[in-house]
Amino acid sequence: MKALKEFVIPFVGLKEGVHEYSFEIGEKFFESFEYSEIDHGKIHAAVSMDRKERMLIFDFKLKGHLTIPCDRCMEEMEYPLNVDENLIIKFGHEHKEETEEIIIIPETESHVDISGYIYEYIMLALPIKKVHPEGEEGCDPLVIEKLEQHSSLEVDPRWEALKEFKKNIE
Repeated sequence: MKALKEFVIPFVGLKEGVHEYSFEIGEKFFESFEYSEIDHGKIHAAVSMDRKERMLIFDFKLKGHLTIPCDRCMEEMEYPLNVDENLIIKFGHEHKEETEEIIIIPETESHVDISGYIYEYIMLALPIKKVHPEGEEGCDPLVIEKLEQHSSLEVDPRWEALKEFKKNIE
């Protein structure tokens, strides 16, 4: 967790107004999160925090690239990342999430750890299906050949019998 220590922002004693922070995110950041599917990447995070009397308003700008496995061939591919997100942290009596963008923390808190929010924004920016942008041409040709061999297998005749049975019932 030492890798995430720099993402803890103390706000008690800060004057009201905008405060700027800059972080370089790499392998150590992703290693700190259990079950992270991202191993490599280089992301620059520019974070501004607008300190108000009763709230903190964060603006996250994340730009860089990630190295992730292709869902089709499992070879690593580079994925560009450009994220712009906002987070509002209000002071209240207890921890509570009002919406995805509005969090309430106890007034007794003195700092906020933004590493989890940054990780969440990165993960949400990834597409559901992660494949090479060039399609099959970017994938490992041997893996594509194996996939094509296995996709042309004969259909089990029992499935056809079940389909006929279903038609007769309807």
